[in-house]
This record gives sequence, structure tokens and C-alpha cells, in this order.
Amino acid sequence: VQLQASGGGLVQAGGSLRLSCAASGRTFSSCAVGWFRQAPGKDREFVSTISGNGGYIEFADSVKGRFFVSRDNAKNTVYLQMNSLKSEDTAAYYCAARVGGSRLSAALYAYWGQGTLVTVSS
Repeated sequence: VQLQASGGGLVQAGGSLRLSCAASGRTFSSCAVGWFRQAPGKDREFVSTISGNGGYIEFADSVKGRFFVSRDNAKNTVYLQMNSLKSEDTAAYYCAARVGGSRLSAALYAYWGQGTLVTVSS
């Protein structure tokens, strides 16, 4: 599975961005997709995950109620809608995929895209 994340940029606090993760290479609907982020000087952390059919979704407590995840398997794409952005959301955001169910641990995802940088100015 090859993944391509896009949609990052500079946004003011309180604003919104939508990240996309486009996949190719195998049956996408069989893959759970996770979003992770890494701020400068910090470890990579879990943000969200969505199962292959979209029936299971999970978010980190820090983004619950502000971030939403969805997928369009016909387009082989997963979206992360980020609303009410805060300065602490500034990070490189990565999408990752694994065959099978969703997991919260980055170590359990075999396929990774390059990061897309999100910068939130206060």
C-alpha cells in the first residue's frame, strides 16, 4: 500500500483544515487507517483511526469533538477534518494503514505516508 497525505498548511487558531490520505496498491477497504502526529521534539502520537468499512472510529482525547475522520473507499481516500484548531495541534501529520482492524499503536501499522505539516498560529 502506498499512501500520500496532503492538505496541511498554516491556519490561525480556531480555524479548520482537512487532510487527505490517498492510497494505492491493494484493496483499500481491507485496511484500517490511522492518523498520527509528531510535534518538534516530541514523540509521535495517535490522533485517530478508522476501520476498513468505516464502522469503527476512535480519537485521542485531545482531539475529540474537534476532529472527524471519514473515508471514501471508492476513491481510496481517508479524510481528517480538523476544526477549532489550537496551537498545540501544530505537528507533522502522518497517515498509516494496516490490513485488518484498527489499532491505536503506531507500531502496528505497516504502511506509512509522508507527513503533511500543520501549523496553527495563535
